[in-house]
Amino acid sequence: MMDEIRQRGIILHELKEQLSAGTISIGTAVKRLRNEVTGLRQEQFAGMCKISLRTLRQLEQDEGNPTLQTLNAVFKPFGMRVGIVPLRRG
Repeated sequence: MMDEIRQRGIILHELKEQLSAGTISIGTAVKRLRNEVTGLRQEQFAGMCKISLRTLRQLEQDEGNPTLQTLNAVFKPFGMRVGIVPLRRG
């Protein structure tokens, strides 16, 4: 059980870093969070987030144009929300 919790924490940290760096798409991050952290099917996860199954499918495929409200609903269970981050110049 503790190993599972620690592994979920590692995945969350990794995805936060990748999202912040822009090296992973939002859709890929949502799909990995759903699969690797919650283990829920799309139908279950969409219901938990109070969004439609179609919206979740589009989001995970990086299609459509999700609202901030939708994105925040999906990230809230993981203690995250959409925000503004500075560009990395290099």
